[in-house]
Amino acid sequence: MVCARLGLTPDFGQSGAYIKGWLRALKDDKRLIFKAASEAQKASDLLVKGENREEERAAA
Repeated sequence: MVCARLGLTPDFGQSGAYIKGWLRALKDDKRLIFKAASEAQKASDLLVKGENREEERAAA
């Protein structure tokens, strides 16, 4: 969703390996998904905030 908002096209070439890695990590730590979701939200907020600032500068 962040990629779409920022006009980026994700590369899904390594998606299988990425998901496999996550499944392995989650098997070892059931709480990891909550930590990862929290960090992902922080990153998303930061990227979108930066985009909003750029839009404000362009409008000025």
